[in-house]
Amino acid sequence: MQRKELVFLVAVSVVAAIAASFFFSASGTQASLFENFLQRLWPGLPTLSAPAAPGAAAEPYRPTADYEERVVKAVESASPAVVSIVISKNVPIIEQCPFDPFGDLPPEFREFFGGGRSFSRPCEKGTRLQEVGGGSGFIVSADGLIVTNKHVVLDPKAEYTVFTNDGKKYSANVLARDPVQDIALIKIDGANLPTVSLGDSDSLRLGQTAIAIGNALGEFRNTVSVGVVSGLARTITAGDGASFSETIRGVLQTDAAINPGNSGGPLLNLRGEVVGISTAVVSGAQNIGFAIPVNQAKRAIESVKRTGKITVPYLGVRYRLITEELAEEEKLPVKRGALLRGGEDGPAVVKDSPAAKAGLQAEDIVLTMNDQDVDRDHDLALFVQRYNVGDTITLKVMRAGETITLRATLEERNDL
Repeated sequence: MQRKELVFLVAVSVVAAIAASFFFSASGTQASLFENFLQRLWPGLPTLSAPAAPGAAAEPYRPTADYEERVVKAVESASPAVVSIVISKNVPIIEQCPFDPFGDLPPEFREFFGGGRSFSRPCEKGTRLQEVGGGSGFIVSADGLIVTNKHVVLDPKAEYTVFTNDGKKYSANVLARDPVQDIALIKIDGANLPTVSLGDSDSLRLGQTAIAIGNALGEFRNTVSVGVVSGLARTITAGDGASFSETIRGVLQTDAAINPGNSGGPLLNLRGEVVGISTAVVSGAQNIGFAIPVNQAKRAIESVKRTGKITVPYLGVRYRLITEELAEEEKLPVKRGALLRGGEDGPAVVKDSPAAKAGLQAEDIVLTMNDQDVDRDHDLALFVQRYNVGDTITLKVMRAGETITLRATLEERNDL
């Protein structure tokens, strides 16, 4: 056995030596002979291509497959409208200033404790404008309206600068921050700017291609990553690791690489349409990112264009979505719905809210809204957000084992 292996290795070495001689010194004719020689040894072996001559023009790009071509075209169509957002803030300038810790002591004590020695301590010497973070966004109107994440432009004391794909620099103003979703709209002064096409996030299916573009890690602008839609209608609690945290409902899950710098950038389908807004990544996990469905942003865009602010409909309840585990644990009569229940953050039904005016009570179970079932995949809050302020909704409610019907008129949410 060892002898056969040795012979095989020697044979390979001989062939390799012959190949080396051809590659480094053979003419085109010799190379063809060598290819014929290899084909006789191993029929079906792919033929060898001679290296391009020095100074020869590079071959034009040719996609290796239909799929690759569609990805490239999708990126090319959207990239001109993807922007990088730089966050700057006045930060204190800290220097070492002279300091005498014994200055208030009598001279004899100062001498005893080391008088004459020099001491220093940190002190503030004014402020300077410094870059403190970054994010992404995308242009949705030719005059410079941009969609991004609320957490990217959350600080009212910060300054925001937008860099477009062609390298131009603009000062940006924050127009509106969504009270419910991690969405914000900012504005730059421009004309004839490239814009993205908005797709339909409600039509997404698991396994569809997802393409993320953004300012990766706040440093690498217009970075592209490709994956699939891994999940729909997720509920997550997202935060910046410091003071900001909120629950975001109905988000898309993707394995396309998303990081803090991608925040606010577009998630595309293969047609180059925006279907989501990259918003969060699971810390310490690989390939688990989340994006807000673009249909939620469409309402915000139209609201800002119409009223100058993001108007959010409001029902005024706190609840827990019923799961089989919760139903079994609390001996509930149903296995789905929204159980109205308060907690440390407030009561189940907010005083003077549309829910209170409609007659909803704590421990009620909302089964349907306008004949649509409420369950883990169809959240009550998401149903509410599909309607406008002033719309009247019909709720089927279970109370003490009996089913009743209530009607509520949605009002504007004014908590932010």
